[in-house]
Amino acid sequence: MFQTPRTQHRQASTWALGLALLVLLAFASFASGSRTIPLADTWAALTAFDPTRDTHLLVRELRLPRTFLAITVGAALGLAGALMQALTRNPLAEPGLLGVNAGAAFAVAIGLGFFNMRSPYEYMWLGFAGAAATSVLVYLLGRAHDAGTNPVRLVLAGAGLSVMLGAGTKIILIGGPDETITAYAAWASGSLQGRGYDVLPWVLGACLIAVLAALPLSQSLDTLSLGTDLGRTLGVRIRTTWVLGALAILVLAGAATAAAGPIAFLGLAAPHIARMITGPSHRRLLPLSMLFGALLLLFADITGRLVAAPAEIGAGVMSALVGAPFFIALARRRRLAKL
Repeated sequence: MFQTPRTQHRQASTWALGLALLVLLAFASFASGSRTIPLADTWAALTAFDPTRDTHLLVRELRLPRTFLAITVGAALGLAGALMQALTRNPLAEPGLLGVNAGAAFAVAIGLGFFNMRSPYEYMWLGFAGAAATSVLVYLLGRAHDAGTNPVRLVLAGAGLSVMLGAGTKIILIGGPDETITAYAAWASGSLQGRGYDVLPWVLGACLIAVLAALPLSQSLDTLSLGTDLGRTLGVRIRTTWVLGALAILVLAGAATAAAGPIAFLGLAAPHIARMITGPSHRRLLPLSMLFGALLLLFADITGRLVAAPAEIGAGVMSALVGAPFFIALARRRRLAKL
């Protein structure tokens, strides 16, 4: 897709500013929390680690993996949202439409309620399995017998299963011990607290594989935006694109939700913000959606740690509180960019 020099300059500037802001937010995340660490000590913990100093241990063992997890989860949800909107050609689509959140929540509730799981690393795997199973079921229910995968049927199947699983989750939690309800509430708030190096590697690895599978779909997604029939005429393999895109969404959103809990707003808003800068080209839109997703979640996590210190508010709650009003104002200012 042809771009004017002015557009290219704007996109290059956006990437430069976005990456610089991401570095600044990451450093702020290292220093911020229930205990504020001076910037000099934070820098020393990164460049001249001393295991005998508690501030260095706090940065290296707790805040460093938490920060990288926030960046990874935010980027994953941003990309998953962009893929979901492209595949369904629905500007209001987000990964939860495939039942990812509801499936993960139901599985986590089972782990907490029946198997007495308390470590995030334990029920994280169960949450991913629940998200995967639900997404596969949504795909099977949403298949049209005569035309492959139908976006409308997928959305309806996802909505129906989400309602059923949500009811099942509530049944499991009703009457459960306070410890179970508290643990589930912490996960459901989208909190990154307590996530360390045991969680980060597998989330990062799973998301990296999904990113490598999703980015080559850019040209097919551009063609599909013209319509399914025209896309098929132009040589796009509709079912293959759908299956690969849906699998990428499953891995991205499933891993992110299992690790951090359901995060509202990001999968919906990050692609729209990116689209205002890149236009409809998915070759540029998909990577920029990842950048904005990472920025939004990291900012939400830092804000949640500061506004209620020494306690904290989950990043999922803060992303909705901070981001939703901004997105509403954005929608009132200008029309949603065309997909």
